[in-house]
Amino acid sequence: MNKPARLLTLLLVLSTVVTASSATRVSAEEAKTVKVFILAGQSNMEGKASNTLLEHQATDDKTKDLFAHLRKSDEWIVRDDVFIKFLERSGGLTIGYGSPNKTGAELEFGNVMGNHFDEPVLLIKAAWGGHSLYQKFRSPSSGLPSDEALQKELEQAQQRVTKNNEKNKKNDPLPTMDEIKSVYGSSYRNMMTEVQQTFANYETMFPALKGKKLAVAGFVWFQGFNDMFGDHAPGEYEANMKRFINDVRKDLNSPKLPFVIGALGQNGSKPAQSGMLTVSAAQLAMNDVPEFKGNVKTIRTDVLADKEAERLFPDWQKHFEEWQKVGSDRPYHYLGSAIWFNRIGKGFGESMLELMSHQD
Repeated sequence: MNKPARLLTLLLVLSTVVTASSATRVSAEEAKTVKVFILAGQSNMEGKASNTLLEHQATDDKTKDLFAHLRKSDEWIVRDDVFIKFLERSGGLTIGYGSPNKTGAELEFGNVMGNHFDEPVLLIKAAWGGHSLYQKFRSPSSGLPSDEALQKELEQAQQRVTKNNEKNKKNDPLPTMDEIKSVYGSSYRNMMTEVQQTFANYETMFPALKGKKLAVAGFVWFQGFNDMFGDHAPGEYEANMKRFINDVRKDLNSPKLPFVIGALGQNGSKPAQSGMLTVSAAQLAMNDVPEFKGNVKTIRTDVLADKEAERLFPDWQKHFEEWQKVGSDRPYHYLGSAIWFNRIGKGFGESMLELMSHQD
């Protein structure tokens, strides 16, 4: 072999070694990183499918195939690569991380994430029933409502306390304007506190993650029911949603953080009307915001409806035994359908992966 040929061969070998070494370093670094997804919203993000219903449908011949990937040896899998923190509870992802004795969209979402990524996954869930985007989840750049709206709210609150005092012979103090104002943004602040505290204490909560680095990878928003009501909330939802997304990204220092939204869809197979139509349209409008293209996606949840639960609900009290095999709650909680919540969770997961692929 002549000298130029030997030199070329040596360079190729060195290049291969350097490339392999670099790949090893990247892989090792990735292995130390935990992908964090924040799941926030109100009661439906809490999760309202009864665990008893999941247990039944996971063993019923008609539905067990829908749950087979979540079970092993007739038991629910507790994942050792997907972890969850929901207020006071934490551990490996499995059923039961919804409202007490219930499960929500986090189950399928977390499984989609865990099956896709080699790195560990951590879900931080911050959800409180009945909290609107107009008030408690109101983000910093939305400021406070108008003075006129606040004054009207104060007067109504004071009237309620006055009537209660008269009826029950009590002497409770009347609400003040400062108290009215303090409620605005409280859940937004609590949500950020949940994230901060989890980042500060995750090695204690999840010993398997000790020594690893957390990195926020995405945000899922499932909320809207309480914004259907009132003089201002429905009409302001679209503007408040835009500001919420931008504020979350600013506070998490992630300008293009992938953001998935579940559009209000308790109407199921029926057309949405009134406030539900207004709020769901505002959520879907995020798909058309130019600066959100490729990094925000709203999905419809009504099209994922559990048709059997819908069919049986209207007269559920007349055939309760049959009903409790398909549902466990009211329409505003997606009938407490495990199938519906799982479909939503899977939709969230697939949409999140789609958005994340745009960042590669």
